[in-house]
Amino acid sequence: MAAIQTASGSSSNINGDITNHPVVSRDEWTAARTAFLAREKEFTRLRDDLSRQRRELPWVKVDKAYLFDTANGTQTLADLFEGRSQLFVQHFMFGPNSEAGCVGCSFWADNFDGNGVHLNHRDVTFVAVSRAPLSKLDAFKKRMGWGFNWVSSGRSDFNYDYQASFKPDDIANGTAIYNYERKAKVPEDLPGVSVFYKDASGAIFHTYSTYARGIDILNSAYNCLDLVPKGRDEDALPQAAAWLRHHDRYDV
Repeated sequence: MAAIQTASGSSSNINGDITNHPVVSRDEWTAARTAFLAREKEFTRLRDDLSRQRRELPWVKVDKAYLFDTANGTQTLADLFEGRSQLFVQHFMFGPNSEAGCVGCSFWADNFDGNGVHLNHRDVTFVAVSRAPLSKLDAFKKRMGWGFNWVSSGRSDFNYDYQASFKPDDIANGTAIYNYERKAKVPEDLPGVSVFYKDASGAIFHTYSTYARGIDILNSAYNCLDLVPKGRDEDALPQAAAWLRHHDRYDV
């Protein structure tokens, strides 16, 4: 459940009790809602500006060769672009010794599955990457009913180099870097997103990575919960999103 602890946040109802919530007339509600709309619009403008600044960040050329096991055989990082210029990588927590994908990453996958066709039409290819063998990824993907492209990086250092997986020595020595900070204690894998660009010459550049709550924006279910009265309603749980299950295990 490490992905849940790092990726989900505290946007629950801050009062913890909605039974005594103010109830007003429609006119008073409209006045309060309109006043709050100004703040929402300000946030939207700030987010647009932040997105612009993100696109202006410098890039790093990718000179290291990476190999992936895919449904189409062994492929390079360049192959994963599928002829497009932009590649969106979801670092999915599923280690070689695991029998199922991380519950938290699966929650995110439920929210991004089906987006690939839309991204394709904006010159973006989506792929999920995990260290588990392709046979395990395929079996779990079939169980969950997902359609996105999911490949194994088990034969390369890809996940380690992009700080979504951590080698035993780094974990033991407390030298693992996650979300651009040294962490005293981490599991072998954590969630994240990495973005790459391939120019006309075929050169590949790493343009962006985000981790922890940086991937919140990709989870439409959490964004829906942020709009309802109870919010994510996780504050009283032993750990964030302890309620969460694989979508086919809620009634088990």
